[in-house]
Amino acid sequence: MKADTDVIVIGGGFFGMYIAEFYAQQGKKVILFEKEQDFMQHASFANQARVHNGYHYPRSILTALRSRVSFPRFVDEFKDCIDNSFEKYYMIGRLLSNVTAKQFELFCQRIGVPCTLASRKITSLVNPNLIEATFSTVEYAFDAVKLKLAMLDRLEHAGVDYRLGVCVNKITQAGTNLTVETLSVANDSENESFSANQVLNCTYSMINDVLTKSQLEPVALKHEMTEMCLVEAPDELKDKGITVMCGPFFSIMPFPSERLHSFSHVRYTPHFQWIDSKDSPYINGHNYSSNIEKKSNWNRMLLDAKRYMPILDQCQYKKSIWEVKTVLPRSESNDARPILFKPNHGLLGLHSVMGGKIDNVYDITLELSKHEKYLTSI
Repeated sequence: MKADTDVIVIGGGFFGMYIAEFYAQQGKKVILFEKEQDFMQHASFANQARVHNGYHYPRSILTALRSRVSFPRFVDEFKDCIDNSFEKYYMIGRLLSNVTAKQFELFCQRIGVPCTLASRKITSLVNPNLIEATFSTVEYAFDAVKLKLAMLDRLEHAGVDYRLGVCVNKITQAGTNLTVETLSVANDSENESFSANQVLNCTYSMINDVLTKSQLEPVALKHEMTEMCLVEAPDELKDKGITVMCGPFFSIMPFPSERLHSFSHVRYTPHFQWIDSKDSPYINGHNYSSNIEKKSNWNRMLLDAKRYMPILDQCQYKKSIWEVKTVLPRSESNDARPILFKPNHGLLGLHSVMGGKIDNVYDITLELSKHEKYLTSI
């Protein structure tokens, strides 16, 4: 029986939008489902808004090199959504750091990114007893709202049929096709079924929600309930981004969509964690996040960070944005951010995909291209 559509994409974050357009540009008929009433409302918005250039991953050369390659491509493709107006500095802690200043400098040379010692104007702001060295680097931020609008325009131009306020309740095999049952979030009596050749599960922290509802084996994933603080930076830091690494340190970065700075701390941004596995009951992260009391760790973040940079005591806390961060458990040992790509995951034509950072999208489309090539050759 002929399918209703070629491809169904579940999840309207940046990755789902990009992948939907990717298939539509190949001439495929695509339907995109998003359970919220707007796109990019979860992890695509509630993050540090950093466009990585490799600096963040001295303990994972492969991740660093992939970021280094993706950085200019992403910046060029989404130039109207990029904030490159600020200076970016990486600082190496003297205590508890997993890398020394010399190791970081050699790492930057190895992956081919700019890295020079910062001026006295910057180093005068830090506590030399706790910071070994400060490096001037090149890294940007993206405006999530502008990026959403750019991708929405691209979806419409590509002819993608998208449905907001619709969640996927179940996926089943129907011969060589897949049947996708949907529910209206506003009215759960409004349900429809769609048939597709392929289904892309791009729901990030909700990947296992789709799988468990379809009685399929979940992916081993680690989830963290995270808090990103948004602050007004002191005048001396308004045009700057600072990352202290590599270990239990912090970052303060421009957050363009709110015209503030994000403030995150490796120790205090995650509030608690849980792991999805086939041996434990599934926890719906979005429902869990909506129902728990959220008590900010801002004071703890600031108390620790101002030891390294006393001027941070002048930051004015505005609000926190909360989101479930999801990673592959194996990536925790070395900070690597590999993509998840599980083709034919439990059902022929069902593919689960996830990236750990925004520029991973190119790694995913590369894998999808390889998979498409394989399918057309058999």
